[in-house]
Amino acid sequence: MYESKQKYSYGTGRRKSSVARVRVYENGTGSITVNGRDIEEYFGLDTLKLIARQPLMVTDTLGKVDVVVTVAGGGVTGQAGAIRHGIARALLGVNPEFRPALKAAGFLTRDPRMKERKKYGLKAARRAPQFSKR
Repeated sequence: MYESKQKYSYGTGRRKSSVARVRVYENGTGSITVNGRDIEEYFGLDTLKLIARQPLMVTDTLGKVDVVVTVAGGGVTGQAGAIRHGIARALLGVNPEFRPALKAAGFLTRDPRMKERKKYGLKAARRAPQFSKR
């Protein structure tokens, strides 16, 4: 698909339990490929496509670079957030001047929110067993 001789910048994005490995190829046509499929085909919801494209819109590189993503783990929302984080990090390798815009938008910050662990004596993280008076 892409020759190894072509210059690209790499970025790793994480969100919840999803990990996205992102390569941004300079001087591209604007295609975004996720796990070998087009982003339109991979994500069904328009909001998820929008989330993944946000760093490209902020830096005005939407039609100028090609993005190849390998993402694993989690659900579709976590994967979209991981892709956004990875693209933002990879764009810094393309042009370090993008940093203020990406940082102001909050795309370089790793979202620390994770699923809370289940505790013993409870049915879920905080859900207690149903109380019965009789």
